[in-house]
Amino acid sequence: MKAQLYVVKVKGCWQARLTIKAMVDKYFWMHGAFGEAGFLNNEIAEEGWLLKEEVPLGDACVAVELWNAAIKHGSGGRNGASKSLNEGGRNADHEAIELLAACAEEARADEAGEDEATGGLNSSNQKSSELERNYRKYSGGVEQAVHNGKISLGGRWRFLGSRGKRKGALAIERLFGLVERWEKVRGAVVGEIGGAALANNGEKRSSAKRVGGEEARVYSAGELGAIAAGAKLAAGMLQGRALLRSEAHALLSSASCPGAASSWRELLQLASLLGQVRLSGSIAAVGGGRLDALGRRRRERSCLRCGSGEAQMHRTACAACGRHCAYCMACIGMGRSRECELLITGQRAGLNWAETTVRGSGKGLRPLTYEQRLDKWGLSPAQTAAAAKALQFVEEPPIDAALSKRDKQRQMREFLLWAVTGAGKTEMIFPLVESVLLRGGKALIATPRRDVVIELDPRIRKAFPKASVVTLYGGSEQRWESGDITLATTHQLMRFYQGFDLVVVDELDAFPFAGDPLLHFAADKSCAPGAARLLLSATPPSELQRAAKRGKLPHARVPVRYHRHPLPVPKLLQTPTVKQMLQHRKLPSKLLAAMRSSLDRDAQLFVFVQQIAQTEPMAALLRAALSHAAVGATSSQDEERTEKVQHFRSRDIRVLVTTTILERGVTIPKSDVYILDADGRLFDEASLVQMAGRAGRSADDPFGRVYFCSHDRNRPQLQAVRHIQTMNRMARKQGYLLPTPKGGSPK
Repeated sequence: MKAQLYVVKVKGCWQARLTIKAMVDKYFWMHGAFGEAGFLNNEIAEEGWLLKEEVPLGDACVAVELWNAAIKHGSGGRNGASKSLNEGGRNADHEAIELLAACAEEARADEAGEDEATGGLNSSNQKSSELERNYRKYSGGVEQAVHNGKISLGGRWRFLGSRGKRKGALAIERLFGLVERWEKVRGAVVGEIGGAALANNGEKRSSAKRVGGEEARVYSAGELGAIAAGAKLAAGMLQGRALLRSEAHALLSSASCPGAASSWRELLQLASLLGQVRLSGSIAAVGGGRLDALGRRRRERSCLRCGSGEAQMHRTACAACGRHCAYCMACIGMGRSRECELLITGQRAGLNWAETTVRGSGKGLRPLTYEQRLDKWGLSPAQTAAAAKALQFVEEPPIDAALSKRDKQRQMREFLLWAVTGAGKTEMIFPLVESVLLRGGKALIATPRRDVVIELDPRIRKAFPKASVVTLYGGSEQRWESGDITLATTHQLMRFYQGFDLVVVDELDAFPFAGDPLLHFAADKSCAPGAARLLLSATPPSELQRAAKRGKLPHARVPVRYHRHPLPVPKLLQTPTVKQMLQHRKLPSKLLAAMRSSLDRDAQLFVFVQQIAQTEPMAALLRAALSHAAVGATSSQDEERTEKVQHFRSRDIRVLVTTTILERGVTIPKSDVYILDADGRLFDEASLVQMAGRAGRSADDPFGRVYFCSHDRNRPQLQAVRHIQTMNRMARKQGYLLPTPKGGSPK
């Protein structure tokens, strides 16, 4: 995609901008016509200059950054750009556009793959020998001047204007094509194109022609109203989102947004001018990279959607911008993020917790304590204590008044809810979600796996029947909907930007969220300024455990399940490897007896194996050995996985052989767990604890059985057993466990 560059003079100061629909900008700055259609523009421009040649979007973004850097760093010098432009320097109007032209050329010359022998010059640009010599003389350009201060800021662009106004403009025309000038004259807007004046005072003049015969475009009152209404609707729909051009188009089309099909550029550009969305390339090129052979600072590229750096950037010929264009390999599964691809970021103000009150709270009433507010949710003592601590953290004023605005935005407010499997973490977050909704905010509950998202959906809808709930995952029918509560897989967070006032990340230690910096970046940027992020896990990563124990991370620990019975402690059972069992077509007698005992007590069996290829053969072996037909197998590669899990829930399947894909998020009321090859390298302490957590989750059957079946005992198995025993001791010490019945737990 390509864009155009321009400068406008507002209240005596020049500013550089880019546009994907120049006519919208012209009306916005010069006419104020959009104000009559429902928007108010108090900053009418005095004049402006537009570079008629379109440039790749990535180059346009870099050019604006260079222009702003030149203005900022040149403010103190005698020949500084801002002094010359913003204090009425001689030929300031031409100098403004000449500086922008130089910045655009610098951005284009910096592209990789250009001719290094000519200092990065694009050979397709035809320049006079004088301009060629001047370019070599000032080969560092604006960027180098800004960084090292050895070259006068004016040097790169002043030579263009040193021969007088008209000669300077003609020089730019040779570089970039015709330049259009906008100027306010006695209430009318005059556009000068290549020396020919035309009046755009509301009347369409057929005699006014652009280059190539295109008529000068004048919006009618009806068109202005339609664009304004469409921009307002589009801005509302894009709030808190970060979408590529095709995604934004699909979003607007899904709601039948006026003008989405034919005038989407106008809608987005006007929303951008109003500050309600931000338009940029999805790949950003920023300074600070390595030096090239000529001593120029190379630009490092990063993906604004997923946060990946230069290492993930690849370049290919691009039909959209006509050059070799960088794209991000890291998030290509979510759609191609390219340097010339438009990224639309919807701006959304987060809640001000210090000033916002709960809707419907009466005046003069004594405020309820956190425990009193939690009574309605029917939580256990351990759940109540943890939820009260988390609720207090979420509602406390998040920002120190002494912090700068940038520090406020960077401040990350995190709270760890460290709760055993089956503790009822979902129920503990209900009061937090309610608090945000009552203040008019939005809540997000994210989890790494689609299965868990689907299971959470009915529970959230039942808990909040009056709230609009949107569920997002790959192939979701609610992809473009917006709600009070959003349930999503963590990959879907790449399409959001500061959209939520509470972000809950469930199972943060699970694949693929664990260890993936892209998903962590997506979770960070989905938080509105000052929003709290709640981290849920039964087995937090070691660095979070250390931070919590040292008091550096606010947290609450729940060592007992909601039914207040101890966690089942795994039994270590020595068995042959799965490979040997399958080769000999025989199960060891101890394992076979334990499984038959589980079936006799009417339990369902989780049988975990390490390899996907072993699931179906093991299911066949169990079907024959147990003389039981209701044995199934599933894995991440099973297209019928969702249906089989549903059959398992409904007890149509009594024994399910699976991989760690079902170690989380699936609750079966009465179940026993068998982990085969528990000494395998793919099963660490966290995964063993999670798989063991499938047993004993129901109050009707709290004493489920767990077996670690392996040829050898290894450290992860012993750590997992010790982990579970430690939680039980902690729960007993804090008085959370129910009294043990006479005779102990049932066998």
